[in-house]
Amino acid sequence: MNAVNFASVSRKTILYSIIILVFAIFSVRLFQMQIVNHEIYDEKSAGNSIKPIEQIPLRGVFYDRNMNVLVDNIPAYTLRITPADYDTSLNKILDKVLGVNPGYVASILKRNQIYSRFIPIRIRRGIDFQIVSWLEENSEFLPGVDYIVEMQRGYPFGVMGSHLFGYTKEISSQQLEKEKDYYRPGDYVGHNGIEKQYEKDLRGEKGFHYVLVDSRRREIGRYKDGAKDKESIKGRDLILSIDGDVQKVAEEEFKGRRGAVVAIEPSTGEILALVSAPEYDLNQFSYITTKDFLQELYSDPDKPLFNRATMSLKPPGSTFKILAAIAALDLGIIDVNTTIYCGGGFTFGRFFKCHGSHGSVNVIHAIEKSCNTFFYNLIYKIGLERWKEYAIKFGFNRKTGIDIGEEAAGFIPDESYYKKLYGENWPRSIMASLGIGQGEVSVTPLQLAKYAALIANDGKSFSPHIVKGYLDNRAGEIVPFHFDEIDLKIKKEVFDVVKQGMFLVVQGSGTATHLRNPEYHISGKTGTAQNPHGKDHAFFIGFAPSEDPKIAVAVVVENVGFGGTYAAPIAKKMMDAYLLKDKLKNQKQKDQQPIIAGARVED
Repeated sequence: MNAVNFASVSRKTILYSIIILVFAIFSVRLFQMQIVNHEIYDEKSAGNSIKPIEQIPLRGVFYDRNMNVLVDNIPAYTLRITPADYDTSLNKILDKVLGVNPGYVASILKRNQIYSRFIPIRIRRGIDFQIVSWLEENSEFLPGVDYIVEMQRGYPFGVMGSHLFGYTKEISSQQLEKEKDYYRPGDYVGHNGIEKQYEKDLRGEKGFHYVLVDSRRREIGRYKDGAKDKESIKGRDLILSIDGDVQKVAEEEFKGRRGAVVAIEPSTGEILALVSAPEYDLNQFSYITTKDFLQELYSDPDKPLFNRATMSLKPPGSTFKILAAIAALDLGIIDVNTTIYCGGGFTFGRFFKCHGSHGSVNVIHAIEKSCNTFFYNLIYKIGLERWKEYAIKFGFNRKTGIDIGEEAAGFIPDESYYKKLYGENWPRSIMASLGIGQGEVSVTPLQLAKYAALIANDGKSFSPHIVKGYLDNRAGEIVPFHFDEIDLKIKKEVFDVVKQGMFLVVQGSGTATHLRNPEYHISGKTGTAQNPHGKDHAFFIGFAPSEDPKIAVAVVVENVGFGGTYAAPIAKKMMDAYLLKDKLKNQKQKDQQPIIAGARVED
């Protein structure tokens, strides 16, 4: 075949067709990219020159039930470094400016190497204005170094609430891995208490401002005049059930003591005050928490980090006698006319002493006098299994589900427990101690407060909770959260009987008559739990006013002695703060008015 025939017309046609087809495909593709989808590719091509600046939202505020601000946000400066733009030779200079140990900046940068080099890393929060001024003056020599204004927690009402509020701290690498869709390295998250349990409500929604940067990552203007910016949305403001004035009184009363107190509104289950003592200063966690402060907390033998209100387990002493009385009355084992003779004690295998010789007493006067003999007898009439059944009804032996997280379930023994411990022929004499709240039974102060609230409200209430709802700022309304309703299905007549006894504890000739006052009636029950390691623990449960209970309180003071002497007066002061609020405030205002020439100046 010669060369002339090779370049035939058909071959030329095929070759030209292929060339034309290729050019047509390229033309269509270029038309799509440059005309049809140009905005998409404009944004992609600009990606390397657009810098997103994260806008951290304001964290939600805590209000008490009277709309006093308990936890707020206060401004603070935070130094940051963007590794992609940063010169590590500046590490020593920044260490010195920040006043930290050598290697501090380097260690934080190393810890965050696993993240994008273009994500700013928070180096130190709470830097003072002198450092900010230095950063401004030397900004051209500090590539990749900047600062932002963030909000840290403040406590303007003067309530400590360390075990109640919790605090915020830098997110851990483990949590960051689980929730990396929202959080970034250096973000702060709720830790313990309300801050942790309501984190998703409190944190809000992040925003982003986009700026154009040059090849050296220097800002040269806003991207599309801010059209693509997204503003941050503040977290929800929470309305707590706490009464700030009652909380203050409780905290003041527990200074220098160990123990806990919980106050509840009986009809709603709302926590009015919750204190675990000793406490710790939450302000220390608002900025940089020093190692010395943390070490002091961890090594303190009084364990201030331990939430005694929800975690401490102790035998409830004589406060548990009410439980046996309710069980026996509800089961029909006794009625108000049933009497048991007390000659100073009770014998079952061995002699169990009573603190008096009360003669023949019915259940009302047994509660009033706190007669051990009556309740030693009563638990044998009830039986261990049925006694435990009523304890569980009141919420013992399990967690209450309170909305601050950490909580212990406590323990109520039964026959299977003793069989495992002693065998089939376990000593029945053990039950006598259970009847007066001693032995293996253990409860938390929170459980006791719930128990007192249920007695006060005839066996009906709601799960104990601290957050009532959140404030809808647009509508100016409170959006309530919903909590489980409790109904023990115990006859009201049963509660009427035991409440007569509790009334006489204070208003009759019982163990807390010193709580009487002309303003309102208190009903209660004292308790003293034996402590093998020192002085006994003091207990008190009660509610007021007796005729229409508005507040129920459980107080536990460790290693002090009798409940009537040490625990009951604290409950009384808290009840005063709640029930006599207006009167006390008016009196305080009068006391603060100036005195001229021996006479008070009146308006």
